[in-house]
Amino acid sequence: MSKRKVVLIAGDGIGPNITIAVQKVVAASGAEIDWVERKVGLSALEEGLDVLPDSTIDAIKEHRVALKGPCTTPIGEGFTSVNVQLRKTLDLYSAVRPIRSLNGVKTRFSGVDIVIIRENTEGLYSGVENTISPGVVMSMKVATDKACTRIAEKAFKYARMRDRKKVTVFHKANIMKLTDGLFIRKSREVSQQYSDIEYQEMIIDAGCMKIVQDPTQFDILLLENLYGDLLSDLCAGLVGGLGVVPGSNIGDNIAVFEAVHGSAPDIAGKNIANPLALLMSCVMMLNYLADNEGIEYYAECAGKIRKAYNKAIEQGATTRDLGGDLGTQEFADAVIERL
Repeated sequence: MSKRKVVLIAGDGIGPNITIAVQKVVAASGAEIDWVERKVGLSALEEGLDVLPDSTIDAIKEHRVALKGPCTTPIGEGFTSVNVQLRKTLDLYSAVRPIRSLNGVKTRFSGVDIVIIRENTEGLYSGVENTISPGVVMSMKVATDKACTRIAEKAFKYARMRDRKKVTVFHKANIMKLTDGLFIRKSREVSQQYSDIEYQEMIIDAGCMKIVQDPTQFDILLLENLYGDLLSDLCAGLVGGLGVVPGSNIGDNIAVFEAVHGSAPDIAGKNIANPLALLMSCVMMLNYLADNEGIEYYAECAGKIRKAYNKAIEQGATTRDLGGDLGTQEFADAVIERL
């Protein structure tokens, strides 16, 4: 069996604790991975390194795949978001976040199965801001033909690969006719190459209303940067929150899979954090390697892990945040028992 090198960034706060749990489950599933450990955030600073060390970037560029726990960006001037730096430095232009209802996690909705695909590099998050005059500031929204086209292509390729049936674009082109206009125009052009997939456009305020009325009417949501940031967390709330959804940032040849929740330093080292989101992200990573590098047995291992944690949750073998009484490592053991 193939043994792939993967960069492992445990992160800060609860990161090391949940990372150990995930490694245990992955090893028990039979997926052989050679973990290359690197640091970012506070843990890097504590060792006298930069908040995003060159050694970490170099390792990700070399091995092209990473699994990342939650990281803390220090408060104060001179420190920009670790996550934003990673995306920009490695050109991870698409954020892919599946949102799925879990049996055993009680929410207002059931049957939710949405994938958020978010453009990761431009829009209002480009950071182009100016002071026009005292008391007047301006932030510029940036959209380019290249970025709008490639994120649309990513969404439709993903839909076809995962046998999804519909891509819906949320926009505000009725007001932002140039920037959002470009985004939907390129989405339409790309959609014409995929006649097997339904294409839909929806003004974002109406779309948000429809999501909270009935989220099951949506399949894949294709969004520019700001909208994607907001909607990915909103949709996570439909199924139980950020602790039960995976995340990834993917470029053309590099992918970083991550837990999207915080580092929760107040419970670090107490063995009570839920490792589920990072475990789900690792399942995404295994499927990515199977799809893109032909390591087929990784997909089998990913399926085993997913079935096992689904079963554990259905049977109430969960951590405290989901109503159970298991610790971090005990939840990992519960999943392993069900592999």
